[in-house]
Amino acid sequence: MPDPSLLLLMLALLAVIGAFAGVLAGLLGVGGGIVLVPAFFYAFSTLGYGGPQLMQVCLATSLATIVVTSVRSVMSHNKKGAVDWEILKGWAPGIVIGAVIGVLVAAALRSIVLQAIFGGLALVIGLYMGLGKAHWRLAEAMPSGVKRALYSPLVGFLSVLMGIGGGSFGVPLMSLHGVAIHRAVATAAGFGVLIAAPSTLGFLLVGIDPATRPPFTLGAVNIPAFLIVIAMTLLTAPLGVKLAHSLDPKPLKRVFAVFLILVALNMLRKVFLA
Repeated sequence: MPDPSLLLLMLALLAVIGAFAGVLAGLLGVGGGIVLVPAFFYAFSTLGYGGPQLMQVCLATSLATIVVTSVRSVMSHNKKGAVDWEILKGWAPGIVIGAVIGVLVAAALRSIVLQAIFGGLALVIGLYMGLGKAHWRLAEAMPSGVKRALYSPLVGFLSVLMGIGGGSFGVPLMSLHGVAIHRAVATAAGFGVLIAAPSTLGFLLVGIDPATRPPFTLGAVNIPAFLIVIAMTLLTAPLGVKLAHSLDPKPLKRVFAVFLILVALNMLRKVFLA
């Protein structure tokens, strides 16, 4: 039985993390995973839960929350007719295959390797978010044929290795191929479901050492973290949306990009010092 005071502290930290992720999601439209994974890692390691499988718990728990938030997001966007179902259907098989492969690879890697992967990819995402321009294009239409067969599994695979949904890779990919930003955001929420649902099921089957895992962890998914973050996100996301309508999101997005770069660099620093 875990120490009650330590358990209360963990629950309090998770509530703060969920509230912060919800506000950011509503304010900037960023996926929660890019915030949740490093926040979970910090919270669990600060509370003394470490070991070579800690990142698996952080990734799995983040992806479990994304199942709920992405389904809710897709339903909301679909009511406004913003989801491009043709893109979603064409990319679905590859994304799911990539996500399943991602779980198999993540389960076999040590936590420190996953930290390095997260830090490196988060750095790239932060730089794109901070420096990217709306008019940048790679092509005027989404990839098809062989290119789609290569890109779609890569989106699923890299997303699982970071514990994130479809937004961080899907939105830039679609924007760079001529998809309007509101359709890209809506369709990327569908990517999130395709990534998070099969990967969460896979992570539930991953065995984590009972001596090092946080309390009440099923497979690699920490149940208290999942429930608290979902509850707090549902409460605070509307506040973020309200703030988005009263503030200019562009400078805020730049600030978040700097924050994300610093988080990524700190994660990489821990890897090199380990």
